[in-house]
Amino acid sequence: MENKVLAVVAGEEVTEQDLNDFMENVPQDQQAYRSNPQFKQQYLEQLIALRMFTKQGEELKLDETEEFKKIMEGARKDILAQLMVSETIKDITVTDEEAKSYFEANKRRFVKGETVRAKHILTETEEKCGEILAAIAGGEKTFEDAAKEFSTCPSGQRGGDLGEFGKGQMVPEFEKAAFDAEIGKIIGPVKTSFGYHLIKVEGKSASSETTYADVSETIKTNLLHQKQNDAYNAKVKELKEKYVQN
Repeated sequence: MENKVLAVVAGEEVTEQDLNDFMENVPQDQQAYRSNPQFKQQYLEQLIALRMFTKQGEELKLDETEEFKKIMEGARKDILAQLMVSETIKDITVTDEEAKSYFEANKRRFVKGETVRAKHILTETEEKCGEILAAIAGGEKTFEDAAKEFSTCPSGQRGGDLGEFGKGQMVPEFEKAAFDAEIGKIIGPVKTSFGYHLIKVEGKSASSETTYADVSETIKTNLLHQKQNDAYNAKVKELKEKYVQN
């Protein structure tokens, strides 16, 4: 693949590969724009500017100043430290056997609790809640349309949809009513600290155990981080005994 020359600064070529390497530092939320020609041009201009400042600094012999030497020494130490940390943890791995063993020993942590999927309409008064319920029961409005029109909760714009939730995520009065409700039946008014609710449960999921296959990668990642952290701390302790004078 041709490494196209994009510019020449003080006799030195700035290539496509130079630009790609420079753009590796683009913030994560902007990575999607890397292929945009205008975006690339902006970064090319930045790279050219840096090269020009570098050349001017060389001409002024700033690389021979004490300040430059101090900065370079600090960078040298930082880089060495980073390389040493990488060296400390580079061979650490997590096997399937370790991950499976952890899963078996901690199965209760991977149980998915009972959940419901529900919609609701929130009003300030019990009377208003009753009026809305009567309108829905009489066929004047659907639950979703009534939520959009009358609910004081932001979920009203989604037809009152709260999605799926488990126990402990809602206020107790709302939670009990939702988990006790029949699917498809509108219940309420239910009083909570937020006001008065009409609740429509659209589905329920019973408590279930998660399989190892569902969580194996998460377990391996967590165990790897834990083992790397343990190795780092052990190395810090070892180096303290070797280098730090009390």
